[in-house]
Amino acid sequence: MATSPADYTVSRQAFRDRFLHYLRYVRGLEIGEAMPADQLAALQLTIRETLIDRAVATQRLHREREPKTVHYLSLEYLLGRLVENNLIATGLRGVVADVMTELGLDLERIVDEEPDPGLGNGGLGRLAACFLESLATLDYPAFGYGLRYDFGIFRQEFSGGWQRERPDTWLKDGYGWEIARPDLTVAVHVGGTLGASHDDGRKHDSWTGARLVYGVPHDVLVAGYGTPTVSTLRLWKAEAPDEFDFDVFSKGDFLSAVEGREKAEAVTKVLYPSDEAEAGRELRLTQEYFLVACSVADVVRRFRERQGERWDSFPEKVAFQLNDTHPALTVAELMRVFVDEVGLPWEKAWSLTRASCAYTQHTVLSEALETWPVALMQRLIPRHVEIIYDINKRFLEQVGAVRPGDPDRTSRVSLVHEDGERRVRMAHLAVVGSHRVNGVARLHTDLLRREVFPDFAQMWPERFVSITNGITPRRWLLACNPRLASAISTRIGDRWIRDLECLRDLLPHADDMGFKDEFLAIKRANKIDLANLAQTLCGVAIDPDSLYDVQVKRMHEYKRQLLNAMHIIALYRRLKADPHADVTPRTFIFGAKAAPAYRMAKLVIRLINGIAEVVNADSTVADKLKVVFLPDYRVTIANAVIPAADLSEQISTAGMEASGTGNMKLALNGALTIGTLDGANIEIRDAVGDENIFIFGHTAEEVAQLRQPGRHNPWDFYRADPELAGVIDALRDGTFAGRDAGALREIWTALMQHGDRFMHLADFRSYADAQGRAGGLFRDRRAWAARAIRNVACMGYFSSDRAIREYAREIWNLAPVPPGAHQ
Repeated sequence: MATSPADYTVSRQAFRDRFLHYLRYVRGLEIGEAMPADQLAALQLTIRETLIDRAVATQRLHREREPKTVHYLSLEYLLGRLVENNLIATGLRGVVADVMTELGLDLERIVDEEPDPGLGNGGLGRLAACFLESLATLDYPAFGYGLRYDFGIFRQEFSGGWQRERPDTWLKDGYGWEIARPDLTVAVHVGGTLGASHDDGRKHDSWTGARLVYGVPHDVLVAGYGTPTVSTLRLWKAEAPDEFDFDVFSKGDFLSAVEGREKAEAVTKVLYPSDEAEAGRELRLTQEYFLVACSVADVVRRFRERQGERWDSFPEKVAFQLNDTHPALTVAELMRVFVDEVGLPWEKAWSLTRASCAYTQHTVLSEALETWPVALMQRLIPRHVEIIYDINKRFLEQVGAVRPGDPDRTSRVSLVHEDGERRVRMAHLAVVGSHRVNGVARLHTDLLRREVFPDFAQMWPERFVSITNGITPRRWLLACNPRLASAISTRIGDRWIRDLECLRDLLPHADDMGFKDEFLAIKRANKIDLANLAQTLCGVAIDPDSLYDVQVKRMHEYKRQLLNAMHIIALYRRLKADPHADVTPRTFIFGAKAAPAYRMAKLVIRLINGIAEVVNADSTVADKLKVVFLPDYRVTIANAVIPAADLSEQISTAGMEASGTGNMKLALNGALTIGTLDGANIEIRDAVGDENIFIFGHTAEEVAQLRQPGRHNPWDFYRADPELAGVIDALRDGTFAGRDAGALREIWTALMQHGDRFMHLADFRSYADAQGRAGGLFRDRRAWAARAIRNVACMGYFSSDRAIREYAREIWNLAPVPPGAHQ
């Protein structure tokens, strides 16, 4: 039976005393003087005491048992606020609520002070956060590694409908959850030159002239639910060797005195600096290497402390999981350490490296498969370029032995693209240097085998496995939707919190009139909360009795926020032509950030805000249509949007979404999905049944056929569908563009003159018809509720706990280390 978190909690009096202690001795304040920010700081430190005690005990247990440990490398982690999650995980939620009430403090007001850590952008980072939480909950030995960005991605504002990027100053008041570990600082060398190599690249003479950057770790403790196990997320901050050059400063050259420090600290200043300029590309590559170099050094240090020089046992104790291509340099860095520092023969080093590394591939878009110019890499990491060329030489010899006389295949699989500018293919490096490569949904993995890495899959079919993504139910139901979580536990008990498959016990209640009415009341309460947020953020009043049609995800053309916008235009035009048209009242809710350099994505944001401006100002449609674009979408806003959603937009062009996890979160909280057969939508359809999801559009195979020469002409769809033609004409004429009609005409050009790569017109009619079915069903609220409840009940498979168990079994060969009685 699962251990309750309450078994490891502290008393109310003890918590109260520690809270007041931190308020006085860290913030220097009495309770009556403290502002919410001070209260938050004291609360975080008090909760952190419990986490530290458990983390120390967890590490002690691991030192005693010496288990294999997985090290998860990711350039992104979208943690969200941690107060509520840590209170739930530690079993302190009730204690803290009582203490705050006794002290006359508002816990919700304190929680609202907490910033979202600016450590990620989209699903990649949120998946990493879910995985760390599941690893701790399931007692698997694990470390997460990432970068401690000063400003994260950016804070999004809208001005004149356009996205404006502002610095995300999430660290301006410090971060109460982190623990600095300067004692574990790592020295990283960047740049410089190599001396002559000998012995076929196995030993280099010297790497000289490199500048030094220090990686200072800051640990964030990740608590498991129902267990005292705590995992560590280690975030690296870049620092210069010296604060400033005192001699230069003394001579009056004040700016030059700190130039080295500024250059070093820029490495962890911002997530994903723009790569439009050479300096931005150099910084991005430096970030990736910095993450890898710091993390590998940390893992090797810990291995040596416990295993000495028994390098043959390295893969038995160490697993690296590379979350997308960003950490692919782990392969080259491990080889550098094994060959140059440890002195292992090349073949032994390669065997250990490949047995230790595994790679998760998150895309099928060729432009998203990272490559780096060889010239740039030689400037920054010359030894690693030499190692990559040696890996490639041996690999291509192997390919030639298996498939002689096939130069095209050799060119396709080479780690170095030689046509034009020489570039290192990072995905190829990760595939060749890993013992397992996994996709993140069944369709995605099939596409990896057939289209993205077909030559590699033919060579090593056993290397490719499929592990569908998952989400943690602790954050994405228990914490973010307490009303629904309580109702579920009242009906079927709370075992679902650690075993989401138990939600299947909810299926009979989908036909229970009382539960359907309770479900609808909960949904409406959540929708009122979101309406209040929309009023605050957007100044728009929305009707909680309307259908909340939600699309919240990273802004990208393949995710097709534009298709959603086209449907809104169609509905608006219907109502303008006939005010009594049969249109179910809807509120369209968007949340998305566009990469600063991604012009088309920013044009779509401007279009949606233009549609919102026109629609929301038109009193003739006020009772039927509203559009809101919530600015600065992040985990905290997701916590409000997801429990309130009625309809979940998962409408990517089929064959282009790897998996998606927003689809899982929304379905788990009782939204019905409208989507294409793409990513994990397919598995959601299989789980919930065709009657409980709205599927539309061309399949991945049909999209591939349409892309054949002469098979796809958007004008054919335009001419065949008068409603669609009216929508396209509105895009051309700038109906929703205001003063920006000229700029937004680029959207029309992409659709009608550049071939509509993402099949908006091809899928429009099928999408509009599916939307009509959804609107019709919504009018029968109890029928809608029954289908929504069935969605919730069938989401057990999509837990990150299940995904982590599959990684542990199929990739890492990792066993849990139950804590027993330790605390």
